Amino acid sequence: MTRQAIVAANWKMNGSLSLVKEMISGLKQVELASNVKVVVCPSFPYLAAYSNESTKQNLSNKFCLGAQNMSEQQNGAYTGEVSSEMLSELSVNYVILGHSERRSLYQETSNLIALKVAKALEDNLTPILCIGESEQERTAEKTEAVLASQIQPVIDEIGIEKFTEVVIAYEPVWAIGTGKTASPEMAQETHAFIRQYLANESDIVAQKVPLLYGGSVNEGNCEQLFAQTDIDGGLIGGASLKVEEFSVICSTAKGQ
Repeated sequence: MTRQAIVAANWKMNGSLSLVKEMISGLKQVELASNVKVVVCPSFPYLAAYSNESTKQNLSNKFCLGAQNMSEQQNGAYTGEVSSEMLSELSVNYVILGHSERRSLYQETSNLIALKVAKALEDNLTPILCIGESEQERTAEKTEAVLASQIQPVIDEIGIEKFTEVVIAYEPVWAIGTGKTASPEMAQETHAFIRQYLANESDIVAQKVPLLYGGSVNEGNCEQLFAQTDIDGGLIGGASLKVEEFSVICSTAKGQ
């Protein structure tokens, strides 16, 4: 089964207008494998600039625009929120949902994230659903239970068949921005569990869902990580702010 390989850049609350231009200029030089797609997710203020510059530079559809979050609401009195319809108007194709920082710092629950996933799909955005365990939870051997508790509400909300339109990013919380990285074997073991969990509902669907690894991925470890059977790409944090390094990571992805 051939799955789409995806390398997604999560700039978090970083970046600038100059980085937008620099990134697009750098990506134009990258040669991607035939089954690889790149998604860049800048902060909200830079989405329009990225969209406009990308159109101007005639980037192929392999280079897509993503947002870092969105509301589960359509519109209304929700000061500071951004809707999926607004994102669509800016040619956004993907949206990161359920990142550990949203879960921990802003108390977003798995049930709320499930509603966001459903709303994104309704407006033809592809959700990048983030899941992951803390270091304490891994030490206590609760990784699988934690991941299941984060996936199941989404299954309950949208149904397993809709997961063919979802991307899952496994990001162990203890490896995000810390320099720590799960070994390729450890990451593969967890990705295999995620795929099997989906397969318990539908093996056909499970084989189609791209699974990304996130957690201090860089140019030095990406090749080994991407070589694992159930790892279809990466959600890249700090390294995605460095055009040369991110370009190397993108060109390393091959897909399964």
